Amino acid sequence: MLGLGCGSVAAITWLALRMDLIDREGHPLHLTLRAPLFWFWLLWEIVKANGQVIRVILDPKLPISPRRFRVPTSQKTDIGRVIYANSITLTPGTICLDVNETELDIHALTADGELGLQSGQMDQLVSRVEGH
Repeated sequence: MLGLGCGSVAAITWLALRMDLIDREGHPLHLTLRAPLFWFWLLWEIVKANGQVIRVILDPKLPISPRRFRVPTSQKTDIGRVIYANSITLTPGTICLDVNETELDIHALTADGELGLQSGQMDQLVSRVEGH
């Protein structure tokens, strides 16, 4: 039964693709193969950022230095910019406040959070997931 179900899903997906009913933004099937590697990298970044935020919170001096800044985006599609903005927000200590076609407005808890985003590594990885 499971095999027939999987076969039906595959056949319907193939037909929908041939009929051009599935667009790249609404159903980003093209991201399926590249996304898992990015997820593992993002998971590691989340773990590292959690450690940094815990250190800041437990420090008696509470060494926070909140800052608001903008980072340029190299993504070509809306879904690429959404993935980038959500990845920033998922990482503890940073949050994306606004998204537009050329840049993101970010708030970071510390200077290290800003430096990590200004390096552009996450931007490049999201662009790679996007296919550019």
